[in-house]
Amino acid sequence: MKSVTFRPVTRNQTSHARPDGNVTVAAAAIGSLSTLLAAGLSMLGTLDHLNAAITGMVSRGGAEKFSNKVPGWCLWLATVLLAFGIAFAILGTAGQLRRLFLWLTAVILVAAWAPVLSLASHAPEITAPWIATVWSGICALVYAANHHMPCDDIPPHSNDPR
Repeated sequence: MKSVTFRPVTRNQTSHARPDGNVTVAAAAIGSLSTLLAAGLSMLGTLDHLNAAITGMVSRGGAEKFSNKVPGWCLWLATVLLAFGIAFAILGTAGQLRRLFLWLTAVILVAAWAPVLSLASHAPEITAPWIATVWSGICALVYAANHHMPCDDIPPHSNDPR
């Protein structure tokens, strides 16, 4: 039988210390999986139904026909940039409240694209970037809450020029 030794917890240690987090690896994994989620939902046709529902909300009961569409490559480029960008931004920001505020701001800004695209006579197909932003943000918030991030060691108001 193996013996187990217990180390006493000192004043500066806790028994449940958070492991160190890595911004680059975590953000790359989170961004990739968020983009993959949006692509998978697109393949299943779920995004088409959600885009139709959004079109009905921002137009006159869905009666308007939009003459322009956002190019597919542009839509997926925005999806990838938002998925990776929000993960890097959240994991590189100190403080859970700041991270949450950053995520909520990004989600609201992406949702605000729908009426803007509608006013520009473009079909408001925003569900892929919105889902990627929401999922990427949630994953990054959970990761940052469970890991000690490098930016957590920087004091919030350091004006030292050294």
